[in-house]
Amino acid sequence: MNYKFWQKKTDATKKKKTKTREWVDAIVFAVVAATIIRVFFIEAYTIPSGSMERSLLIGDFLFVSKVNYGARIPMTPVAFPFAHHTMPLTTSTKAYWDGVQWKYHRLPGLSDIKRNDVVVFNFPEGDTVAVENQAASYYDLVRMSGREQVRNTYTIIDRPVDKRENYIKRCIGIAGDVVSMSAGVVSVNGKPEPIKSTGMMPYRIEFKTMDFNYAALDEYKLDLGNSPAVAANTYVVNASPEIVEKLKTLDFVKSVVMNPDPAGEEAGGMFPHDPKRVWNRDNFGPIKIPAKGWTVNIDSNTMPLYYRAIRTYEGNKVEQKGGVWYINDKVATNYTFKMNYYWMMGDNRHNSADSRYWGFVPEDHVVGKALFIWMSFDGEGSFFNKIRWNRLFRGIH
Repeated sequence: MNYKFWQKKTDATKKKKTKTREWVDAIVFAVVAATIIRVFFIEAYTIPSGSMERSLLIGDFLFVSKVNYGARIPMTPVAFPFAHHTMPLTTSTKAYWDGVQWKYHRLPGLSDIKRNDVVVFNFPEGDTVAVENQAASYYDLVRMSGREQVRNTYTIIDRPVDKRENYIKRCIGIAGDVVSMSAGVVSVNGKPEPIKSTGMMPYRIEFKTMDFNYAALDEYKLDLGNSPAVAANTYVVNASPEIVEKLKTLDFVKSVVMNPDPAGEEAGGMFPHDPKRVWNRDNFGPIKIPAKGWTVNIDSNTMPLYYRAIRTYEGNKVEQKGGVWYINDKVATNYTFKMNYYWMMGDNRHNSADSRYWGFVPEDHVVGKALFIWMSFDGEGSFFNKIRWNRLFRGIH
């Protein structure tokens, strides 16, 4: 008689997993674990353009922390693993389903975004309008037509926020700051903030004579061959403040001075696309960056600056009728912002599409903080110099 009938039999044969099942389980576990790490902790990115030179170079591979500012809960939760907005090996097949969209939420982070942080974010001017095969911002069309029907007239290219292109720039101003730029120098709250030593601006270099060994300039990569002389023995080239200081010590260099665009010279496409403001990439502002809870008075002077934030980023219906502004069908004389915003600029100031062209970056577009470079490839390097060994595991500042 069995007096231990309540105990399970230990000699029962357990069903053994097949090799195929073991592989499937392992792959599923790996995909889920990697996705959790990628979404909530850390993710790898690459630098495809020169907008951050020489702080970051084309071919740098970065790790970006989601923890520092708090991980953003996926806004488009149904998506193909490890793909951004298109399927691998395709250019147009969507890698996500936008039938399910979650509201913006962010987990608590280690810190807020600080000035001079290098930040990865989704391209804010993601909703564009195709007009005769050219892209124009929705604000431009509304400004020209003055009617909401324009959205029904033109083709809208609109991805969910978290599926727009990833950009990386330096945060020049945080919510509540007043930013401006004069003669190529940014000021934040009235205090000049020169570019970092690795940043790039055009400089006017005058040589005492052109009879010198050009190899002496090789290490600076000034590319005089593609920079036509603007005067006798004088060239305008992109350089960093660090390089400029070294150039000044060369005995064949007469002078090196910054060469920004002059004030009053309008450049097309500048934010806020307002004909009353003759701004360019080296002279603009002052502009106050919206902060959560800040109330702005609405008039013809402020609306060109804040229209897009109020309408597109914060989801309000904005119209102007008979010179009067309406928000959600109510007469509006002021507006209180629901989110914090940031002003982002590339370190390579004359080769960067940034806030000077498309304005503020909303907090719900922020992806994370760039931490360090884990690999760097030089596309122009020789076989043994493809890897930039001196850049490996370098912190980003």
